[in-house]
Amino acid sequence: MKYNYTFLSLILLSFSTVLSQQSATSGSALKAAIEKKEELTQSSIVRNIPLKNIGPTVMSGRITDFAVNPDDPTEFYAAYASGGLWYTNNNGTTFTPVMDNSPTQNIGDIAVDWKNGTIWVGTGEVNASRSSYAGIGILKSEDKGQTWQFMGLPDSHHISRILINPDDPEEIVVGVTGHLYSPNKERGIYKTTDGGKTWGNKLFIIEETGIIDVAVNPDNFNEMYAAAWDKDRKAWNFRESGENSGIYKSTDAGNTWTKISTKNSGFPTGDGVGRIGLAVYDANTVYAILDNQDRREKTEDEKEEEDLQKDDFKNMKKSEFLKLDDEELEAFLRDNDFQKKYTASSVKNMIREDKAKPEDLSLYLEDANSLLFDTPVIGAQVYKSTDGGKTWNITHDDYLDDVYYSYGYYFGMIHVDPQNKDAIYIYGVPILKSKDGGKTFKSIDAENVHADHHALWINPNRSGHLIDGNDGGINISYDDGENWIKNNSPSVGQFYAINIDNQSPYHVYGGLQDNGVWVGPHNNEESVGWAASGDYDYDRLLGGDGMQVEIDSRNSDIVYTGFQFGNYFRINRKTGERLYIHPKHELGESPYRYNWQTPVLLSPHNQDILYMGGNKLMRSMDQGENWTAISEDLTGGGKKGDVPYGTLATVSESPFQFGLIYTGSDDGFIHITKNGGASWTSIGEDLPEDLWISRVIASEHSKERVYATLNGYRWDDFKPYVYVSDNYGESWTDISSNLPLSPVNVIREDPDNENVLYLGTDNGVFVSLDRGESWQPFSTNFPHVAVHDLRVHPKEMDLVVGTHGRSIYIVDIAAVSALKTEELKDALTVSSAESIRFSSRWGNSYSKWIDPFVPELPITFYSAKEGKATVTIQSESGLQLQQFQVDADKGFNTTKYDLTITEDASKKLEKEDEKLNMKKAANEKFYIPRGKYSIKLEIGGKSAETKFEVTGNPNRENPVPEAKGEPDMEFD
Repeated sequence: MKYNYTFLSLILLSFSTVLSQQSATSGSALKAAIEKKEELTQSSIVRNIPLKNIGPTVMSGRITDFAVNPDDPTEFYAAYASGGLWYTNNNGTTFTPVMDNSPTQNIGDIAVDWKNGTIWVGTGEVNASRSSYAGIGILKSEDKGQTWQFMGLPDSHHISRILINPDDPEEIVVGVTGHLYSPNKERGIYKTTDGGKTWGNKLFIIEETGIIDVAVNPDNFNEMYAAAWDKDRKAWNFRESGENSGIYKSTDAGNTWTKISTKNSGFPTGDGVGRIGLAVYDANTVYAILDNQDRREKTEDEKEEEDLQKDDFKNMKKSEFLKLDDEELEAFLRDNDFQKKYTASSVKNMIREDKAKPEDLSLYLEDANSLLFDTPVIGAQVYKSTDGGKTWNITHDDYLDDVYYSYGYYFGMIHVDPQNKDAIYIYGVPILKSKDGGKTFKSIDAENVHADHHALWINPNRSGHLIDGNDGGINISYDDGENWIKNNSPSVGQFYAINIDNQSPYHVYGGLQDNGVWVGPHNNEESVGWAASGDYDYDRLLGGDGMQVEIDSRNSDIVYTGFQFGNYFRINRKTGERLYIHPKHELGESPYRYNWQTPVLLSPHNQDILYMGGNKLMRSMDQGENWTAISEDLTGGGKKGDVPYGTLATVSESPFQFGLIYTGSDDGFIHITKNGGASWTSIGEDLPEDLWISRVIASEHSKERVYATLNGYRWDDFKPYVYVSDNYGESWTDISSNLPLSPVNVIREDPDNENVLYLGTDNGVFVSLDRGESWQPFSTNFPHVAVHDLRVHPKEMDLVVGTHGRSIYIVDIAAVSALKTEELKDALTVSSAESIRFSSRWGNSYSKWIDPFVPELPITFYSAKEGKATVTIQSESGLQLQQFQVDADKGFNTTKYDLTITEDASKKLEKEDEKLNMKKAANEKFYIPRGKYSIKLEIGGKSAETKFEVTGNPNRENPVPEAKGEPDMEFD
């Protein structure tokens, strides 16, 4: 790693903010954690085991910002929310990651000094969603990302804007949004005049109010505007507006600030003022977009609406209800998807017999999605000032419907064309343009553009040339949004959950942030060849925010998956049939609470039995068609707010016993039943309180054993919490051991070796070879990215890694699984694939313009000591066919055998087998023929051996090129 750790002695800041029963992690602790992980990486025995990215790429991930070369717009940087920084100099045709060697992949904003090539990155996304990960402050690179320096603000968590003085690159102004889930002091406006060596806080409001946007007059760096955002997010509620939100102005390059959104300015003030975005055209013309959280007044038409509405029942008397027209009530029940057993007649009987109340019909429909979309707020509003911010006027007469809904915190940007002060762009769910200063708008969305937008660049030299960043990656337009190009080559998918099936080759399934549910083969090789064939390896199963996936082990065409808040389906991939399988509460019962990531689980004992967690555990005995709640409320009962809380987040059933089930909730409760739900016991009393139970896993090796990971992210608490119990959760042992600070999302056991555990955190993937006494990070080909889910394929012995920002990785862990703990000090082991199929393509090419195909047999070995290792390839009869040397580090190592043999060895093989006719390939090398062979490894006087076989039909050599896009052609 090449990032600079001199900052550890430069800044001695330590903020510790107490929130309820949890403490937010301090900036100084985060810095120390970065250093600790680097030390662990350098000594990790798995650091040389490579991880392979298998995509997918086509659906991409959330963009947060662009930095485009104003003199050559084909060169630009694209910042992803949790997928790092990517560079292109061919107009987005291809991208190269440039932050893989930095301590984080989480980005709020970027800025580039194009004259000197210096890159500034403000880490920590500012969109304030459930997965807007915190950063570590300001990073700087002076060599196009080869190395990174930490430049301060370690407790900022989320940085919204970086402005570089075009006349003095040492002068930088930064907008800091601050902590997402807790108050803190390091927020507001910060400024440096010495290139980041020192910083001064130039604007601080209160500990709950940060800066969400800063915009500068393009003609005068001294004149800039800042948007303050007063918000308070908790796991159960998000107050996304407040009286301290507003617009500030500076006329001295950010040294001093004055609030200009006063009561007399014309810009809204008060508790309803939410997120604000800013755009400056010149000294006079300034635009602002506001997420106005004040409630709408009902129109006369709405007041006189004849059809029954959900809210009509909230204060309805019993006598009024019984007088309702049966046809009208029946229409309401059917239109709102009440269970079929609830008819106008049956519901009236329930009300008549006091088995239910009229208000229960309203409560029945108030799930998280309805509250998210139906809250009647004013929403997006555009304001314009023509006097440098002194006065403001709304630009449009009507509501800007279908832009922000009630969740404007996720958007909040406005742009003005540098060549036309009346041409502005706003976006939320669609992207809109206006050519009359915001009086009227037109959508410029398209079928190949994702609906949720977060970043836009407008060419200052060519109006209509746009680069748009959204939840689905990057789009480019040259005709002002009439048509768009999609530029999604980076593998930056934001997976919430993954799973695998037992096909051959096996397939990987996963649910993505706002990009649905996808499935593809584990041996996928990303390339552009699919654009010619029209056959991308991954298929989309469902839209929305993709969540957990379960696959019937008897028939992989039967898949259970869905989107947020428990909206799940049973899908038959072969027939296309879909059955909605969302369990509903009974009328008169409190509505079930479903987590954003609702857990779903097929019983390992019977694949017809499905579990789903709300605040109760639901069970279906018939593949989701009918449901029964088999528990009481297994949470703390919820809290008042606009986010479902007090919900189950994880479910696990022991493979040793049907009905031995564990559940974990988002508010810190773990329960067990040993009798299929007949009775439940709370087993987490001695664990830290209030934390999200990110996983509870019943052991595959011991009936009494259970693992639990807790996550404090929603308290800004980044401590790793990992526990094991060997007595059904009666007592727990902390096995977080030497883990660096980072919230933990998932733990998995190795299926063959009970001492080996795998762990996914918000900053990487770790392995323990001693059941949690110590942990070691994987690092080769793997950046510091959030890992949300892990799966182990028991046959292939692959660890499948689902990241929230860099799609899916696979790592061969066969050698790790096979190593015994007691052998760590002096072992030498070697392993490879058991077989490889022979191909006459080896060393050949179908065209003289194409390089010959070079095969590889990966070899993994463990050495307790470092040194020079000798690898010898031998035939079954003991002939030496090839030999080479590799450098061995202490720990696991990998190398590759190119399947060549010496010319002398080829002659000896022909003598042993007269049927062989060994010929040189086009690259002048001899390749190993079909047969059985051994690999012998020697180092320091010790040796180890493994065997492999070269297989294939001797009568048909099918050298189909492996690279996509090459023609199917034989060379026999």
